[in-house]
Amino acid sequence: MHDEPVLDRTFGAQSVSTDERRTRIRSVFDAVAPRYDLMNDLMSMGIHRLWKRRLARHVADVRGRVVDLAGGTGDVARLLQAPGREVIVVDPSAAMMRVGAARRGMQAIVWREGEAEALPLPDASVDMLVVSFGLRNATRIAQALREIHRVLKPGARFVCLEFSRPAAWLAPAYDLYSRWVIPALGAAVAGHPAAYRYLVESIRRFPDQAGFAGLLRDAGFADVRWEDLSFGIACLHLGARAR
Repeated sequence: MHDEPVLDRTFGAQSVSTDERRTRIRSVFDAVAPRYDLMNDLMSMGIHRLWKRRLARHVADVRGRVVDLAGGTGDVARLLQAPGREVIVVDPSAAMMRVGAARRGMQAIVWREGEAEALPLPDASVDMLVVSFGLRNATRIAQALREIHRVLKPGARFVCLEFSRPAAWLAPAYDLYSRWVIPALGAAVAGHPAAYRYLVESIRRFPDQAGFAGLLRDAGFADVRWEDLSFGIACLHLGARAR
């Protein structure tokens, strides 16, 4: 068994209660919702869009009910729209979803408020579930993974796109960039430097590639593997519910 990351009582570098952590995280995303996508473009120099397109290509053959967990403003859900698919965004932030639902081309997407640890979906009802840069905001990651496994049909696939551990030669420069540049951008563009300091700290606390793969196996997933993107700055984790 792999130890779950100690996230349930942390908010950035602070120790808080579980309920306080949940409240603060929701406040973060409510606050930055209007400029969230712009900040993603600036922080990653647009590369996050390439990563998300890579995710969409990985699952282009899947049909049926597709869930974009922690889908926020729906930029991944937009990529997942295809004939033969019902795309559902599940996110705890109503403010983020309102921003996405108001955009052109999103009318067919279903929006549901809900948390990863208690998905508002029946057992074995989902043909594929993806989560993009959102699972690290779950209060209990192991519980979230069990919930994801619960709602997937036998043989259905799970894909998680998340920040990870970059290659050793890149790590020092990436650490400096994330520690100083991202909060400064958060202050200048979004007006919320504290929110982006939290986001940087949440990246640091998330398991590395092998550690998260272990958590997936512990939750019952089969065919677990990962694919590094941009020298490990981000990673695609893939698994499936056994048939």
